[in-house]
Amino acid sequence: MGNMQQQTTDQWNANLYDIKHSFVSSYGNFLIDLLAPKSGEKILDLGCGTGDLTKKLNELGAEVIGVDKSTNMVSAAMKKYPEIPFRVADATDLPFKDEFDAVFSNATLHWVQEPKKALESIYASLREKGRFVAEFGGKGNVQTIAQEMIDQLQHAGLGYEKEKNPWYYPSIAEYSTLMEEVGFRVTFAQHIDRPTPLEGEDGLRNWMDMFGNAFFQGITEEQKKFIQARVEENLRSKLYQDGKWVADYIRIRVIGVKE
Repeated sequence: MGNMQQQTTDQWNANLYDIKHSFVSSYGNFLIDLLAPKSGEKILDLGCGTGDLTKKLNELGAEVIGVDKSTNMVSAAMKKYPEIPFRVADATDLPFKDEFDAVFSNATLHWVQEPKKALESIYASLREKGRFVAEFGGKGNVQTIAQEMIDQLQHAGLGYEKEKNPWYYPSIAEYSTLMEEVGFRVTFAQHIDRPTPLEGEDGLRNWMDMFGNAFFQGITEEQKKFIQARVEENLRSKLYQDGKWVADYIRIRVIGVKE
């Protein structure tokens, strides 16, 4: 699995992310309340994307570093906020040791296929009594959209291998167990429905382009457009409400303390 990911190029279009998917960082504001950063705390923003939440933490007085696996995202963040340190790093191999009062992560950890390795790396990055505060896709997240993409690929005879699914969506029991195995004391865990409006008539298509691209690896642009049109057609009655697409997001939120 890991190797397959190494071979894929950096698929993140930072510009499209900022223009069409700003909801990712706007929903992160709740998570900042959960983090409750204090002035002077040293905080790692893990999976910082184009840096909007990193900037917010910085404005709240935290000494913050933003890291992301995507070079595109990191260079966009550096351009936007040159006063904040950003660097490229992988969640499963962070270059820090006993360094942070908190690790903050929004909408990132469902992209990491080796969750325990990531948790070990996060744990190692924290000081004693440091906290890990995260929100990401939980069990059942975007199931309606993902299932429809798979059904349409199979229906068109294009096949679908499980390896194409880029996501890890755990239940609370599964994830908090991993946290405990690594040494965290889990002080908060929540699994919530969070229907998420997608901008514009092309909202679902843009979402599939931005986040579901792995499903369309190895097929032509024409086939991809056909599949996406079928997905839109079939999901309109379920996910199109009051003139906009609403994605079936289900999130997991956790807080763990390093003991």
